Amino acid sequence: MTSKRILITGAAGRLGTILRQSLAGRFELLRLSDIVPMTATAEGEQIAPCDLADAAAVRDLCEGMDAVIHLGGIPYETGWSEMLRTNIAGTVNLYEGARHAGVDRVIFASSNHATGMYPNDRTLTGGSPPRPDSRYGLTKAFGEDVAALYAYKHGIRSLCLRIGSCLPKPDNRRALSTWLSHKDFVRLVEVGLTADYVHEIVYGVSRNTRSWWDNSAAYRLGYEPLDNAEVYAAEVESIELKAELARLYQGGNFVPEEFTSRREWLG
Repeated sequence: MTSKRILITGAAGRLGTILRQSLAGRFELLRLSDIVPMTATAEGEQIAPCDLADAAAVRDLCEGMDAVIHLGGIPYETGWSEMLRTNIAGTVNLYEGARHAGVDRVIFASSNHATGMYPNDRTLTGGSPPRPDSRYGLTKAFGEDVAALYAYKHGIRSLCLRIGSCLPKPDNRRALSTWLSHKDFVRLVEVGLTADYVHEIVYGVSRNTRSWWDNSAAYRLGYEPLDNAEVYAAEVESIELKAELARLYQGGNFVPEEFTSRREWLG
């Protein structure tokens, strides 16, 4: 199915802004949704404010869409009440809305923090079981399971992107392994909008020499990243994360939060 009418949730955020600029004018309709005020700036854009916690509003938001790029949610660690309302309920509402609207596919912005408690000497794939490093990471692991439920039971194609460090360029040593360039992010989303899949989990990462992630599943779908963090190695290799746990585990600075020692969580 060719996607002509696309919904982007979290469209006012950093990743949403990247996609909005890159996809503008390429589709019959680009519906942009967030709780932050926005203004349409290109032909084919439609602004649709929505609180993801409002199930009825989300159902209306999905009407008439061929595909959804679900970026909406809290992108950092915070308390349970906020996470439950936005990242948990919001994701369920989104998939329910997509089901009722007959949406063909959902691209779900998961996160590398769904697997952040793996040591950084482990090579992971999209099939690696979650090891969340935070409440935030746990909500993303939950979202991957929601995606699987709606893919296999309800036929909504679901591509989950365990996004790494999506930045203009790497900003520290860790990012030499986790960096996702803006252009490669767009390339990966384009694959999600066109490839044939049922439910896949892939990593949102460029073709980094030091990557911790075997992204062959994404390559199989047609993803061809062109950028490599290694070109910035001389510039950022000496910039280390301060906490020992952040340096040892893939989740970086999310790992040491709320833990007073390695022994506390190693048990």
